[in-house]
Amino acid sequence: MSQIRSLYKQNDLSPVELTQYMFDRIDSVDREILSYATLMKDTALDKARKLSENSDLSDLPMYGIPIAVKDLCYTNGVRTMGGTAVLEDFVPKYDSTVVERLDKAGAILLGKLNLTEGAMGGYNPKRQVPKNPWDTTKWSGSSSSGSGASTAAGLCFGSLGSDTGGSIRYPSSACGTVGLKPTYGRVSRYGVLDLAPSLDHVGPMTRTVNDAWTMFNAIEGF
Repeated sequence: MSQIRSLYKQNDLSPVELTQYMFDRIDSVDREILSYATLMKDTALDKARKLSENSDLSDLPMYGIPIAVKDLCYTNGVRTMGGTAVLEDFVPKYDSTVVERLDKAGAILLGKLNLTEGAMGGYNPKRQVPKNPWDTTKWSGSSSSGSGASTAAGLCFGSLGSDTGGSIRYPSSACGTVGLKPTYGRVSRYGVLDLAPSLDHVGPMTRTVNDAWTMFNAIEGF
């Protein structure tokens, strides 16, 4: 993420260029990895244009960083399925707090990521099962598998997962990413579908420790 910010400051890259590149890469690569449940191309490119046109926003901590979120996190006007058939037509009327905080930090939301059914277990008979980008015959982790696979495959620069019994940690281990399960209460779960409310955590999944820290700082709080 720091390298992207440096390229932006040197005018060697723009948020629009990077966002379009990311969607081109997703179109090329994700047909095999199957990490995305829903793409948000129009809103992402609109956000990228607004950032590019307003230099006053360039100091935001996640200015122009393309990210994605597990499809448990509410997104205003964009369906949130939670990996289940019963919610396939559910369209929230507001953003979850973590999505709202990422937006305010300047991040660009590319889309929603596949997960196991209801964030339980390691397989989803109702949805595409994300594949491990290092070896598509191998396990991609438990319920935040789409987050781990997309991040490891370079289909986003960071993602949000959720962890009740290992669902940030297992996909991070399987896919070779950095996963942070925050201390309970540090990150709001408002607008995130529950599995076990007293055990659920929302946290970042990235390719470096520094990126995890940047993303955590953006989402912590209420």
